[in-house]
Amino acid sequence: MVTLAQEQNARSHNARLILVNNTDDLVREMHDIGVAPEGVSIMAPKGVFRVIRLERVPLRAAILIKEEMLSKGGEAAVSDRVASLSTDTTDVLLMGTVRALRRAAEGLSRQPFGLRDIAREIREVLDAAESPAPAGRRTLKLREHTLELGKKTYIMGIVNVTPDSFSDGGQHATVQAAVDHARRLVDEGADIIDIGGESTRPGAEPVPAEEELERVIPVVERLAPDIPVPISVDTYKAEVAEAALSAGAHMINDISALRLDTRLGEVVARAGVPVVLMHMKGLPRNMQENPQYDSVIGEILGFLRDAVARAESCGVPRENIVIDPGIGFGKTVAHNLEILKRLGEFRSLGLPILVGTSRKSLIGKVLNLPVDQRLEGTAATVALAIASGADIVRVHDVRYMARVARMADAIVRGGAEHGGAN
Repeated sequence: MVTLAQEQNARSHNARLILVNNTDDLVREMHDIGVAPEGVSIMAPKGVFRVIRLERVPLRAAILIKEEMLSKGGEAAVSDRVASLSTDTTDVLLMGTVRALRRAAEGLSRQPFGLRDIAREIREVLDAAESPAPAGRRTLKLREHTLELGKKTYIMGIVNVTPDSFSDGGQHATVQAAVDHARRLVDEGADIIDIGGESTRPGAEPVPAEEELERVIPVVERLAPDIPVPISVDTYKAEVAEAALSAGAHMINDISALRLDTRLGEVVARAGVPVVLMHMKGLPRNMQENPQYDSVIGEILGFLRDAVARAESCGVPRENIVIDPGIGFGKTVAHNLEILKRLGEFRSLGLPILVGTSRKSLIGKVLNLPVDQRLEGTAATVALAIASGADIVRVHDVRYMARVARMADAIVRGGAEHGGAN
């Protein structure tokens, strides 16, 4: 006997939302229902909607942008002061399909008032959003090592050779202890080892270069010929970076984004190695003294865009740059949570993203837990960061976070290498 519910279900067309993050997602759905290849190529650019924010656009340029977007089937939101011509600049929200935005960018590239540069930025953001791996990039070369971006999330294991780091200060302060710890992290699944000789916890004072060299270089010298993964050195000092690279390091991780030592960019460029450019508001000793932002994501993105330009001006090629939004460096808990929630927006730069949340006070304050009880909180932030596009996660608890990353990759990236069809 057929019930009323079964009859209603038989008449149902099972309507549901489809999550489409990029054109590839939409193409897959169209292939699934048997759309002809010609139809796929025509419709795919029309089915993905994007919103792009432009800042400080001159008035005349903003008016032309709105006209161009409307003519291409999109929309542009501007300040209400534009209509009365009572402002010199305005932020602009572009809203439309990928096809509409690309057509608008094409039209804007032929207009005056700086619109050619704006059109270029629009295209760069669209290219970055549409690429499953960072735009124009499939690999990150660390001398003899190669990381295939987009294939998996890479685990950066932390080795602090310091007496005062916030989480593990003093535990690995001798050369032998640091070397043993690094080897253990590699055995647990670390893809990169990050060695630091100066604590950058909130309130920390700078360490003289001589002292940092004494802590870091012997560890690099011992590990470089011994471990099968690349070595990163966490420093903002050109002198330390130069010595570390000579000792066999493969990458520099700079919390200052080349601001605190103007020579560092030249050192990195000359060595031909990657550099991580991190956002930090202030300095470690004062960065947590009431940090404020008008637009936390916008300001950090702008900072990182400037940092990338600074690195390139030193001779660092774009393919050797990794960005880090700097969780915990000059941010409140609310700021950090917003960064993690909107991490995908940092893909606008088309560069690999490194995220470091491990054991940080953000987790302690949300969960009301001390440093040694933040494993689950770290796992949550790592998984969500991967879902939002992180390429590298910097962690203390490598064994557990490698498992978290592998599981998150199986969901986000898919494929047999993450566990297959079983």
